[in-house]
Amino acid sequence: MTQTVQGYAAHSHDTPLEPFSFERRDPRPDDVVIDILYTGVCHSDLHTARNDWGFTTYPVVPGHEIVGRVTAVGSGVDKFKVGDLVGVGCLVDSCRECEPCRNHLEQYCDNGFVATYDSTDKHDGLRTYGGYSKSITVSDAFVLKVPENLDTKAVPPILCAGITTWSPLRRWKVGKGSKVAVVGLGGLGHMAIKLAHALGAEVSLFSRSPGKADDAYRLGADKVILSTDNAQMQAAANQFDLIIDTVPYEHDVNPYMPTLKLDGTLVFVGLVGDITPALSTIPMLFKRRNVAGSLIGGLKETQELLDFCGEHNIVSDIEVIDMKDINEAYERMLKSDVKYRFVIDMATL
Repeated sequence: MTQTVQGYAAHSHDTPLEPFSFERRDPRPDDVVIDILYTGVCHSDLHTARNDWGFTTYPVVPGHEIVGRVTAVGSGVDKFKVGDLVGVGCLVDSCRECEPCRNHLEQYCDNGFVATYDSTDKHDGLRTYGGYSKSITVSDAFVLKVPENLDTKAVPPILCAGITTWSPLRRWKVGKGSKVAVVGLGGLGHMAIKLAHALGAEVSLFSRSPGKADDAYRLGADKVILSTDNAQMQAAANQFDLIIDTVPYEHDVNPYMPTLKLDGTLVFVGLVGDITPALSTIPMLFKRRNVAGSLIGGLKETQELLDFCGEHNIVSDIEVIDMKDINEAYERMLKSDVKYRFVIDMATL
């Protein structure tokens, strides 16, 4: 048995998203059925809809920043009840048995995680469809509790942009006394500043644009460093424990490396692909500096983040849109014309 759900889908790489009806499974014993209230719009949605990475299977219903209320639970579920405010992020399943899964790092599952959309369910072999829809059915192990005190419509980006920056902040033990720099002020960057600031770090923004300074300070930055100004870059030498690079396109990271302390790390969370121009090893060799990458976060870490946001009243800066305006929102995203994340009000579907 299945139920028919309304959503929005892309049917090819060069056609706009449009209304689409599809089937959701009936709840399994461990399933939670969620009425979706708000869904965030991520750059990954756009890349998948337009097949920029070359592996999209159509039709695709994007959306992996999902917040809603529980409408039903399977017979084996005791963590959630009808009416609970919950979230679903980028993952809806994994093998649950490999070493990363056993260590709550499901995003690094050795056997491949099941993505919230455009993936294959491990149990029934059906495609997964995301949050640009009225409801979603997900295993309780991949559902998160959302603090009721937060502004619900501004929570969805925490489940992707938030956890993508929180995970490296925790991995490299950022806290009081840490010095953190963020490269790029967009959906990821603005969350990185808010979270690092709330953890007690001294936070700097590297920016090519002086016009970003006021917003950076409002979000919690202590300094703004113009990366195009040689004097400012030289003054920043040997300062940072961690640099979180959120820029999603090719860019030169060599100027940032000398600003790391001994044993400091630059971690990529935005760029998917090659580093161009090539990275010089000289600053790495002479100060034992590191370059790393980080992918979203596991379920335990994401719940920890949501709880932290509830305690510190942290949400994303958003612009709410109607479902019918998603194609226009994609075009605006390409121009960075949003501060800092679009969220779809699913009541408009």
